[in-house]
Amino acid sequence: MTTYFAQWAWRGAEHAVANVRITVANGVISAVEDNATKQDGDVAVAGVLMPGLVNAHSHAFHRALRGRTHGGTGDFWSWRTPMYEIANRLTPDSYRELATMTFAEMALSGITGVGEFHYIHHNTDGTKYKNPNEMGLAMVQAAQRAGIRIALLDVAYLHAALDKPEPLAEQKRFSDGNIDAWLDRVDALGEGGDGWTVGMAPHSVRAVHPHELDEIVANRHGKVVHLHVSEQPAENAACIAATGKTPTQVLNDVGLLGSFTTAVHATHLTETDISLLGSSRTNVCFCPTTERDLADGVGPASALVAVGASLSFGTDSNALIDMFEESRAVEHNERLVSGKRGLHSSASLLAAATSGGATSLGWGAHGIQPGAPADFIALSLMSVRLASFDPRQAAAHIVHSASPADVRDVWMGGRQVVADHRHTELSDVIGGLRSAIQAVVTL
Repeated sequence: MTTYFAQWAWRGAEHAVANVRITVANGVISAVEDNATKQDGDVAVAGVLMPGLVNAHSHAFHRALRGRTHGGTGDFWSWRTPMYEIANRLTPDSYRELATMTFAEMALSGITGVGEFHYIHHNTDGTKYKNPNEMGLAMVQAAQRAGIRIALLDVAYLHAALDKPEPLAEQKRFSDGNIDAWLDRVDALGEGGDGWTVGMAPHSVRAVHPHELDEIVANRHGKVVHLHVSEQPAENAACIAATGKTPTQVLNDVGLLGSFTTAVHATHLTETDISLLGSSRTNVCFCPTTERDLADGVGPASALVAVGASLSFGTDSNALIDMFEESRAVEHNERLVSGKRGLHSSASLLAAATSGGATSLGWGAHGIQPGAPADFIALSLMSVRLASFDPRQAAAHIVHSASPADVRDVWMGGRQVVADHRHTELSDVIGGLRSAIQAVVTL
């Protein structure tokens, strides 16, 4: 049993609480005392203690594209070409190394858990590895080495489009061929294990068609479901042309809306879509740094919250791994579109970046509270960004001013993963990232 004594702790409100004692036993918070007195043996934590950030949507291998795809013209559809090139150079070993270092960067940035939207399953020609889940298990092993939790969101990717029954040549390693084969492979993963869980991820309505979505509903067995929804106008147009309905309406018809589902991006929604997502209490994951990088647009986050949807955030393409920026960008992007400020409170944005992500991934309680896993981080106040920190407006200072550089310490399940800005297990994350990326890119 270990007891931490935090100078300040953010516990969900706009303000921070002073002098908080947190007792941890077997990786779980067993007691929390506010306005306490430090006791002999307490581990002192300077700065601000807060729940670990939860990254609800990531494609780890996209990290290799950082800096290589931002300067050209085009849109999401043209960006896919270099993405496919990287995807088809990966082996289980090179992907494990790249993911390990990407997840380590996340840990150094204050992320204690990630939803990995995983769709590279097989050889480049579509043939299976001896263990059909070798690539997925490489992601799990990578997260374990990096010291963060992972929800392996196993992707079904069966078609190139609604009017194209076969995947493209560059998509063959994503596909299991049919919905039954995918269900069998996901079933073989079981329920996960220590520090990892399994979720279902039909890529999108263009890659998994309505009759196949029916099969996912019938065989979900309590797993969370994540999928891309209305990321681009072209996706909506194709879906309406094929079905007469928007992607959200298709999901509603097959029974895939609800608190167990996370709609990722949800950028181009109709008023009906917003109403359906809200009334069903579906979670929506915004990834604004990727959405603006790919010129996708600005999603209606405040409208969704107003009708009952819950929010989480993700780093998606990992062009930037900064959950503070993802959080404030949701507010700032909507300010630009609406001409209004304060559409989201700072506390609600920080909640979405922490407990909202955990809820999205099916992980239950998450926060500085008894019964929650001891997943928390300490922000240093010894930085130019947080030099003016006011505990009465702690959430605003964190959301609108903090960066990964302010993350000093990180604990996952009571295990310290980052100490004084350095990873406790991986001595050279920078060098590891450089080597892992160079192994799969053409310089």
